[in-house]
Amino acid sequence: MNLKKFYNKKKILITGHTGFKGSWLVHWLSRYNVQIMGISLRYESKLSLFKFISKKKLIDKRFDIANYKKLEKNVLKFKPDIVYHLAAQSLVKESVINPLKTFTTNIIGTANVLSCLNKLEKKTISVIVTSDKCYENLKLLRGYSEDDRLGGHDPYSASKASAEIVFKSYFNSILKKNKKIRIATARAGNVIGGGDWSLNRLVPDCIRAWSLNNEVKIRNPNSTRPWQHVLEPLSGYITLSYYLKKNKNINGASFNFGPKISEVATVKKVLQISQKYWKGSKFKFYREKFFKEDPLLRLNSIKAQKILKWKKILSLEKTLQLTMAWYNDFYKNKIRVSDLLNRDINYFLNLKKKILND
Repeated sequence: MNLKKFYNKKKILITGHTGFKGSWLVHWLSRYNVQIMGISLRYESKLSLFKFISKKKLIDKRFDIANYKKLEKNVLKFKPDIVYHLAAQSLVKESVINPLKTFTTNIIGTANVLSCLNKLEKKTISVIVTSDKCYENLKLLRGYSEDDRLGGHDPYSASKASAEIVFKSYFNSILKKNKKIRIATARAGNVIGGGDWSLNRLVPDCIRAWSLNNEVKIRNPNSTRPWQHVLEPLSGYITLSYYLKKNKNINGASFNFGPKISEVATVKKVLQISQKYWKGSKFKFYREKFFKEDPLLRLNSIKAQKILKWKKILSLEKTLQLTMAWYNDFYKNKIRVSDLLNRDINYFLNLKKKILND
């Protein structure tokens, strides 16, 4: 897969470009000969990865994707070759506090993006990113595959399931007839990596406390999640867009990107591994009464492995080692963020090349 050739002189639209995954994606794609337009809400966090990345190849737009007229104007003017739709209200706890905003962003926002894509008068490849939490959680030990039932007990999960339903109905009734559009959805597990300072997420909560030599309070130690380094699903989105151009048979499909079932781990295990790479780290558990999370969540990614030749590269141990090293170098060694991002991307790509060639 020659990414340099694939992206050469391409115009790329990334919604949610100021988020954690969006910032990593902007930085990664900026290494190629591209022009990027990013569309996101105005970012208000004092500490965010986006503030540190290079923006030389980025047209930075700030508005709500629920504003259809503004979205349509910008998308049609930019005329993207490739679209990565990542914009979302992505926190479970926030969705319980503000369900209407979550539904508006994740459902209406996705419908708006699909409508704009349908109006483009050029060939466009699009990846619509939803979530592994779009599946109705039946506590399946085998892991959820792309044909399993959609659903959600909390507003976030329900909004992602709804976004998938909106996509499928829009594709079957409208986009399928549009020969210029090739599009698919991507569902990924919980991501870990340097530069995430989001609230109510395991690793960022730990880093905030440990960087100040404080003890971190952790809920639900026995909950399992398909943890993976942020570069794993991003490589999945990139691979999916590459194969959409090559293979018309996957147009309108959905793909999971997550670790093997045997690699799914509990919150407690993630903490125990992290402690090995952060000196003096401490934590204690408490019971969360505000809202309930599903204790078991696993993904089946066989479809992506077979059709897209995608493969998860990093072990959980290596993922957490890289992540803790990233934050240690940021806080203690004051290494530039761009150097930290390039270091991890280069390591990931070199390891991927070695593994796939073996």
